[in-house]
Amino acid sequence: MRTEQLARARAAGATATGAAAVAHPNIALIKYWGKSDERLFLPRTDSLSMTLDIFPTTTRVRLAPDADQDTVVFNGEQATGEAARRITAFLELVRERAGRAERAVVDTENTVPTGAGLASSASGFAALAVAATAVYGLDDDPRSLSRLARRGSGSASRSIFGDFAVWHAGTDDLTSYAEPVDAAAGLDPALVVAVVNAGPKEVSSRAAMRRTVDTSPLFEPWAVSSKDDLVDMRAALIRGDLDAIGEIAERNALGMHATMLAARPAVRYMSPASLTVIDSVLQLRRDGVAAYVTMDAGPNVKVLCPRADADRVATAVRAAAPDVAVHIARPGPGARLVTEDDR
Repeated sequence: MRTEQLARARAAGATATGAAAVAHPNIALIKYWGKSDERLFLPRTDSLSMTLDIFPTTTRVRLAPDADQDTVVFNGEQATGEAARRITAFLELVRERAGRAERAVVDTENTVPTGAGLASSASGFAALAVAATAVYGLDDDPRSLSRLARRGSGSASRSIFGDFAVWHAGTDDLTSYAEPVDAAAGLDPALVVAVVNAGPKEVSSRAAMRRTVDTSPLFEPWAVSSKDDLVDMRAALIRGDLDAIGEIAERNALGMHATMLAARPAVRYMSPASLTVIDSVLQLRRDGVAAYVTMDAGPNVKVLCPRADADRVATAVRAAAPDVAVHIARPGPGARLVTEDDR
């Protein structure tokens, strides 16, 4: 945010001691998988995503000058362990950049299942980046906010922006950031989200990425092909060609899962229910519906389709897998400061 934007935002919802922000998850259509630098969260390849209008995260940050440590509250309960450590480490980075020392209370309400491959960390750290920079007095523009959010979770760099965003892999902290991507004005997509399993994954994304990069003979060929997929995807977005967008997203996602299956030992996120949902999408295509699958690191399936067909797709998925929770998402907004009235 520029100085005048930050001033207006503070007048609306942030004060010298506290701020609240909302961010939404994003689903990558060209995947982020594998890091070149684990400390800086630099990815091996560029990626491109769509921010959703469902599953928001609301994060409040309040300074606690008299406290000797940060407090992290997650969905009403005090966080401990790795979850608290990651947020505290992120606050230390913010304090270092701001030249401040005050501890803080972070209170996060997350409506997306955590650790299930539904981009909960993307919305969480994007919201934290926006709220924390406002509280600690950092005057960051969107690119800087994206770079900062990346240090909490790589995909959070993209949730700073609404609609479609591309994350440039870069070669260092300054050159690895996301920015908006142009798309045709008439493009009207929906993403049908099939929550096969809302529980935490048995193998974390971080561990799975490391294993895939280190041991899968398919990873490097996929990374090379992903560069071509990105070029094709950007051209399809500009044309507003939803069939091409879906075809590219599906091949990129299934290719990523193939690299994981080839890891040693294999990482398998797809479950029988995942395959049932995928089969229902293939049948929809045979019936003339432009529906395409994408999956992140987890068993949950997302189906890209025209907005006009979203209800039909959701109905077909529910019929094929009655125990699967189904949600319909559309392109959503970027991360922003909010007041109580805005939420």
